[in-house]
Amino acid sequence: MKAAVADELSAAYDSARVDDLRASGFVRRSGRITIHLAREFGFCYGVDRAVDYAYQTRKRFPTQRVFLTGEIIHNPHVNDQLRARGIRILTDPGEDRAQLGRDDVVILPAFGVSISEMASLEQQGCTLVDTTCGSVLNVWKNVRRYAVDGFTSIIHGKVHHEETRATASQATGNDGHFLVVLDADEAAIVCDFIRRGDHPGALLDRFRAAVSPGFDAARDLERIGCANQTTMLMSESLQIGEMFRAAMRDRHGEASLGERFRAFDTICSATQERQDAVVALLTEQPLDMMVVLGGYNSSNTCNLARICADRVPTYHIAEPNCLSPDEIRHRPIGGPSTAATAERVTHGWLPAGTLMIGLTAGASTPDSLVGQVIEKLEVLGLGPS
Repeated sequence: MKAAVADELSAAYDSARVDDLRASGFVRRSGRITIHLAREFGFCYGVDRAVDYAYQTRKRFPTQRVFLTGEIIHNPHVNDQLRARGIRILTDPGEDRAQLGRDDVVILPAFGVSISEMASLEQQGCTLVDTTCGSVLNVWKNVRRYAVDGFTSIIHGKVHHEETRATASQATGNDGHFLVVLDADEAAIVCDFIRRGDHPGALLDRFRAAVSPGFDAARDLERIGCANQTTMLMSESLQIGEMFRAAMRDRHGEASLGERFRAFDTICSATQERQDAVVALLTEQPLDMMVVLGGYNSSNTCNLARICADRVPTYHIAEPNCLSPDEIRHRPIGGPSTAATAERVTHGWLPAGTLMIGLTAGASTPDSLVGQVIEKLEVLGLGPS
């Protein structure tokens, strides 16, 4: 039913202003502001496919209850659009998974769901529509192979993120185990244990919420394979992989690496393309600041903001209405995950004089919102300096 929802999708998520900016070389001048748009931004294939499937599902089952197991992607605008079309999200207040039955339709989001959640939905007899991203499925394939071969999966990701939880569940098949590390600092703690092999209780206390049931550090870190949440910062995932490779080499010797350590590049191509594009923009243009658009709980958007903040003043905004002449509402960059939805208000964010502003958007951000931000910046450029 793709053709049946094409016009509705275009009206909700496309932008003529973005199309014009692409056609003009990804640059637009408006008064004192020049806008440089990254050459890769916004909706990736997996997100576009997931949203398309959700609209098709609503059209295909007009009289049945349609649910999402959770947010289809991490963008509040898109999730609100789906709610407005009668698609209910099971993580919303008041929803009850226990009441699902054979007459209900349940959409699995792009992040995927855990093995146990899938089994529960199948047992309840729901009609399932699976929009799990192909890049996520590729990670699952690798961690399942690790488990079959007796390797523990070391997953670079956010332990409470839907995708990481789903991947971790795949790792526990065939008596497999997993350990999730958030960043290089956490990886260093585990690597130190691998090298020294002492105080396993302290390691378990530190990672109690991030390991598989029955995890035994002394046993389960003898053979490891690296994987990652697909939206993490690519350079950090590669760094963490090398850290574990070095730790295993130091503990067991170079000759043993082949039988004790494995690693695959499981960053999705769209995430990498958007990160590469923003690095290219920062390198090629003398920007005064970057604006990064996307949900505050969007991992790939947060990582785009981290890349930019290392080079120029950067503001991560959730929506076009975050911008005004006198102030900007934005998420602090690099803060703890518990502060993912916290906003800060900065006054006087636009310096006087001519400005070159870079713009990019996370993979869960539609062109319609990017276009509205471009329009806001154009208006600001024509205002007083």
